[in-house]
Amino acid sequence: MSNSLDSDSFDLAIVGAGVVGLGHAIAARRRGLRTVVIDRDARANGASVRNFGFVTVTGQQRGECWRRAMRSRDIWAEVAPQAGIEVVHRGLMVAVRRPEALPVLEAFRATEMGEGCELLTPDQARDRLPALTGPLSGALWSPHDMRVESREAIPKLAAWLAAQGVAFRRETAVTAIEPGKVVTSGGTISAARIVAAPGDDFHTLFEDRFASYGLTRCKLHMLRVTDPKVGRLPGSVMTDLSLGRYLGYAELPEAEPLKRLLEAEQAEHLKHGVHLIVVQSADGSLVVGDSHHYAATPDPFAPDFVDELILDEYAALFGRRPEQVVERWTGTYASASDRLAFIDRPHATIRLVVVTSGTGASTGFALAEEAVAELFD
Repeated sequence: MSNSLDSDSFDLAIVGAGVVGLGHAIAARRRGLRTVVIDRDARANGASVRNFGFVTVTGQQRGECWRRAMRSRDIWAEVAPQAGIEVVHRGLMVAVRRPEALPVLEAFRATEMGEGCELLTPDQARDRLPALTGPLSGALWSPHDMRVESREAIPKLAAWLAAQGVAFRRETAVTAIEPGKVVTSGGTISAARIVAAPGDDFHTLFEDRFASYGLTRCKLHMLRVTDPKVGRLPGSVMTDLSLGRYLGYAELPEAEPLKRLLEAEQAEHLKHGVHLIVVQSADGSLVVGDSHHYAATPDPFAPDFVDELILDEYAALFGRRPEQVVERWTGTYASASDRLAFIDRPHATIRLVVVTSGTGASTGFALAEEAVAELFD
């Protein structure tokens, strides 16, 4: 079915043009649905572009989250070339310096999540990434992960969807959602089915539904650095600290000794939710992070000591600090203590879909596919 920008009647209306909202538009396009995406901003400027662009499969919580990450990765791989989105690199290396981390990598490799992964000796890891000049006990290499440049990928994805017939209503505030209609600052839009994907806005729509989830917000720090001596990364890079944070590793029994050691040796890093992810952009610069601070309304400030903790872990990996920090930013996302995402059902024809963790780019497409299937199957 064709889609008209002038029409005010659609099969599906999507509130929110972040990565989760666009995921719903992808799923709707496959079904040939007349679809509109409504967003209050002129362009994406929230969590969907303030991240690594790291579609993380390896290390996601075992079970539903990991399966969603695998499916989302496949959708990214399918739509990226169609939308002109460059996949900057693929794969993940978890390079660890503590011997206590090796049993965690070995246990992970033995699970279904570790299929296709390799355990590397220090020499094998340095063969793939010679810049690993810090202490090294070994590494895990996974082929499952991929990286795009979020600040470019999200606008390109939206432009591609628009070219495929998805209608976009930008700079349009949604004030109410009722069965069959979306009330906006630009008038009422009729839609047989409606999805709200509002990210970490818990109060504008469905405030009563949000209240039952006990949500807060997480603020993170990120940096872009230049460090030519690193050369080209073979994929994204993590360290020991990530094994204590990513639930696919941290929930393994073998992780308990490592977590105790991290608490003893890097308590300040853990206090501020710091672990290390390093990814590379097409121009060779590196995006480095991150940290985690929780509050109902996080402050907008980025104290330098948190960045220093991130760079301290970077130096432990590469034996030195980066040549230059060229950009710094913070982001926020919805967070829950007991779940990584949810699909809420205010009405048979309405879904409220929120990723309540930092996994929007990694799991949002699969979550959206599930919500659209619920509404139309």
